[in-house]
Amino acid sequence: MKVRGWLIASAGVVLAMTLLGLLALTRLPDGALLPTHWNAAGEVDSHMPARMAVAIMPAMTALIGLLFAILPGIEPLQRQLAQSAPVLKVAWAMVLVVLGMAHLMILAPAFGWHLAPTLLLVGVGIGLVALGNVLPKSRPGYFVGIRTPWTLVSTDVWIATHRLGGRCFITAGVVMVLAALSPIPPHWRAGLTIGAIAFAAIVPIVWSWWLWRGLGKPPARPPE
Repeated sequence: MKVRGWLIASAGVVLAMTLLGLLALTRLPDGALLPTHWNAAGEVDSHMPARMAVAIMPAMTALIGLLFAILPGIEPLQRQLAQSAPVLKVAWAMVLVVLGMAHLMILAPAFGWHLAPTLLLVGVGIGLVALGNVLPKSRPGYFVGIRTPWTLVSTDVWIATHRLGGRCFITAGVVMVLAALSPIPPHWRAGLTIGAIAFAAIVPIVWSWWLWRGLGKPPARPPE
């Protein structure tokens, strides 16, 4: 998988985030605080000094971008990675978009912007839908996909798990977007968000074990 274009895109996003953060600092008084964390309901629940706050998302974006760039080179199963490339690319794009949105929300007070507190939930939800659409394309590997003890020892279990996992991710994403856009109490929104994430995370894991069990518990072996 070629990562040069994605590295350039990541560097461009980091540069834009950094420049916007520096501009925001010029508009804030000394000792100003900026929001840096939102709960599942989309409400601000943590602040940090502005100089630290503006650096968080550019640093995270740079580190995660480097991680995504390194993974293809250290994956032993290169043939399977080629088939799983769409999953890695969508995940990378999702990280750039979501962290970019988070950065804008952190800087919003400095520019007088009034961004909806549920903006991040919408971004994450759309990202999950996109990821769910490509998840069934992945093939056994050590770094990309739903890696459980049972998917790693059986290609059939891997494929079936990722087909169901894709549907779970799409469902969770739609629920998160609807929860973010609906005029419901914050605690309902938080419950729906946590429930959607738990559903997308737990169901595929349990399903992979159930499928492996149904195959008569084949002996463990490295992915083909």
